[in-house]
Amino acid sequence: MVDGDPRVVYPLAVVLSALYASIVVYGASLLDYVSFSPGTVAAATAIVFAATYFAILR
Repeated sequence: MVDGDPRVVYPLAVVLSALYASIVVYGASLLDYVSFSPGTVAAATAIVFAATYFAILR
C-alpha cells in the first residue's frame, strides 16, 4: 500500500502510465509491431495502470 493522498497518487499514476505507454507504443510502432494511435496508447495506458494498481497501489 502506498501512503499519500489518493487525489494525488492516482492521477500521478495515470499520467506516468500514459507517458510510459506512449513511449512503448511509439517504439513498437517504429518496429512495425503496432500502429501508433490514440486508441492503442489508451489501451496500453489502461494495461500499465491496472498492473500498477494491482502491484503497488492496492
